[in-house]
Amino acid sequence: QVQVVESGGGLVQPGGSLRLSCATSGIIFSSFNWAWYRQAPGKERELVATFTPGDSPYYLTSVKGRFTISRDNAKNTVYLQMDSLKTEDTAVYYCRGSGRFSDLDYWGQGTQVTVSS
Repeated sequence: QVQVVESGGGLVQPGGSLRLSCATSGIIFSSFNWAWYRQAPGKERELVATFTPGDSPYYLTSVKGRFTISRDNAKNTVYLQMDSLKTEDTAVYYCRGSGRFSDLDYWGQGTQVTVSS
């Protein structure tokens, strides 16, 4: 059974940090491209960060320099370190795995991040 499970969300003050985790099982982790998306109330879902074939991951312009995507292949887990959080970062954050050699596409259930004083 395929599982993609995000965790680590919560309520944080502006300027604070959170580390999101996306734990996966039931799949060949390396056969997927992994990315983080987010969706704020009343807005469309947007790509926040993803790995690219080159050395540098892609980041949404508004999070560059504050967010860092990483992965632990041994643990089949993707992370999103979020620093210097702003109120506009408030959203539900989703992990997505899209097949590199197939049309498989998996999403997690999302984790709520609320940045508020």
